Amino acid sequence: MKRVLAVALVLVALAAAGCGMNGRESILDKDELVIAVRTDLPSVGFRAGGTFDGFDVDVARYVAGRLGKEVSFLGVLAADREKVISQGRADLVVATFTIDQDRKQRVLFAGPYHISYQDILTRGDDTITNVRELKGRKICEVEGANAAKRVVEERGVAAQVVPFPDYKRCLAALKDRQVDAVTTNDIILAGLAAEDGSGLRLANAQFNEQRSGIGMAKGDVAGCEAVNRAITDMYQSGTAEKLLTKWFGRSGLDLSTIAVPQFEGCS
Repeated sequence: MKRVLAVALVLVALAAAGCGMNGRESILDKDELVIAVRTDLPSVGFRAGGTFDGFDVDVARYVAGRLGKEVSFLGVLAADREKVISQGRADLVVATFTIDQDRKQRVLFAGPYHISYQDILTRGDDTITNVRELKGRKICEVEGANAAKRVVEERGVAAQVVPFPDYKRCLAALKDRQVDAVTTNDIILAGLAAEDGSGLRLANAQFNEQRSGIGMAKGDVAGCEAVNRAITDMYQSGTAEKLLTKWFGRSGLDLSTIAVPQFEGCS
């Protein structure tokens, strides 16, 4: 009788664990990880000639390597990031996925693997220098991102938000004067401006700390903790500094202080 009860308790525990992961296995149990990365962000996550490249892609490769896993990439835009996790199409998302309390209700975040700041990109002939000067201006919002929302709701700036599906169209709208500014992570804006080459200007406003995390399925605490160890190794080995210098060393971004970010925790 005691043995039957013990077996029953084990089965209940296994069932509960399965529910916590929505029936999905941990990333630690897989030989190959599908990692979602951006395709529309120069220097951060982009695709050229069928090959994925950029800072986030290098981070994804490093983490997978430290976990001893093969990796394949899935290209996503901002609006796809939560979907590919909930639909089980990706095991990890390394795609400038800013950690916030709303997203944490649906996504488990490891990291952050990088901390940057929100900035403003304008035309070269514009005089915007800080977030308050966006009042009454039109700012681009990429669908699925939350940077414009942060300006209007968190900073209380009465800007007019104009949605576009990706940053390529945002830049076109900026240059065509359909919008006055693009705002998001400074590394994204630096990469976009460098690739565009038309004299677009970074305001260097540096507001709203941006904590980019690695998204994964809720419940995979062991997998999350393993990813955090890989991120720690990336910084302590000097790899993070090398990757940041590789992709942004000539962008004008301040890379003087590169330290292991304070993690969110995996519970």
